[in-house]
Amino acid sequence: MQLVTRPAQLCSSTSCEGRREALYLIGGSFGLREFAQIRYDVHKLHGKVDPALKEKLKQNPVTLESEYEKLEKSNFDNWENIRGPSLWEDSRTVQKQRREALRLKTE
Repeated sequence: MQLVTRPAQLCSSTSCEGRREALYLIGGSFGLREFAQIRYDVHKLHGKVDPALKEKLKQNPVTLESEYEKLEKSNFDNWENIRGPSLWEDSRTVQKQRREALRLKTE
């Protein structure tokens, strides 16, 4: 029984790898283009705003000036920086300790 082998002219090791890499390159660019197009198509479908929400936003316009006035009215002199719990800390115990420290501070 003879093994069937390809002649060296048809597929040397570099030409077969080159074909494979070209296939990956062309296939990858095609796949990337298709996935990007799907992203934009989904955004068109789900990007529509509910008309009721649109009317509500029109009735209550928020401007930069109104937000600036709110910040001017706020009091930053008595600011207290509050640190949240770290990942390894239990949030309830940290909150309990802070409440206790605040209660002792006010007494």
